[in-house]
Amino acid sequence: MTGDHRARSTANRTLEVIPPGAGAAAMSSGIVSVALHLVGFEVFSLVWLGIGAAIWLVLAVVFVSRLVDNRARWIDEADTPPALTGVAATTVLGTRVVLLDWDSVGYVALAIALVAWIVLIPAVIRHWTSPTVGVHFLLCVATQGLAVLGATLAATTTAHWIALPSAAAFVLGLGFYVLVLVRFSFNQLRVGAGDHWVFGGALAISTLAAGKLTAAAPVVGWSETLHLSFQRLSIVLMILVLGCYGVLFICELIWPRLEYDVRRWSTAFPMGMTSAASLTVAGTASTPWLKIVGVILVWPAVVLCVVLLIASVWRLWTVSSPTPTVGA
Repeated sequence: MTGDHRARSTANRTLEVIPPGAGAAAMSSGIVSVALHLVGFEVFSLVWLGIGAAIWLVLAVVFVSRLVDNRARWIDEADTPPALTGVAATTVLGTRVVLLDWDSVGYVALAIALVAWIVLIPAVIRHWTSPTVGVHFLLCVATQGLAVLGATLAATTTAHWIALPSAAAFVLGLGFYVLVLVRFSFNQLRVGAGDHWVFGGALAISTLAAGKLTAAAPVVGWSETLHLSFQRLSIVLMILVLGCYGVLFICELIWPRLEYDVRRWSTAFPMGMTSAASLTVAGTASTPWLKIVGVILVWPAVVLCVVLLIASVWRLWTVSSPTPTVGA
């Protein structure tokens, strides 16, 4: 086998073994980039934005290749909640690039995420199973991602009309959270492989959405009453998020799960999202103590992302490398 053929074969095997939930890696990288930007570490923030964008591009190639070459597998994966990680990743990365004033890229990201959301949400709901586990909260996460990106664009560009559908997505996302929560198996806090953290992460992105809508309200001309409602709700949600974070952290100490699992990226995302939500609400609701919380919580998320990135690259390398032929 020539070097070109070997490299092509390795690349194909790598694309083949990437699971649909790998979008959580792009989600985590993107929200860590947002949080690092909010605490003023711009260079590190851009590094993580680059990593997240690179992962997103790889996943886009996987998405298209399976749609073209393996339609049956694509359909099977589109029916599952992990497929929604792509929607959430697109909105989170889109939010970060809007903070760089790349508004046109933000609009494109919102359009892509909305189309994917419209296609995937009905399929996921039709194949719903109970009891629910952590990954099912992606129903909320993907929807709130649209609210976050939409509210960010509404507040920073002239497209103020996006604020209203963003608020509708926020309310719908909260509804999805309750829908999953009432069917959630809390035994996942003991046996979950990492995605159980989305139990708190979905609430964290809902808090971020409330904070973004609080910032957008006066810009788009909403009433002071509506502005205060989003502001107060963001504080209440933030307190609940910190409570969830504490419970999840304690569960990790009681039932440590140290082996590698791709679902651990769904642990990094809520950790980074809790930091980003804290920093955002600290500014929009004049609660300085939340800024301290956000600054502290960003670093465990960064450390976990570094560990997971190294472990994920190593795992892909080992599973995609060709097995040596005896006697070769």
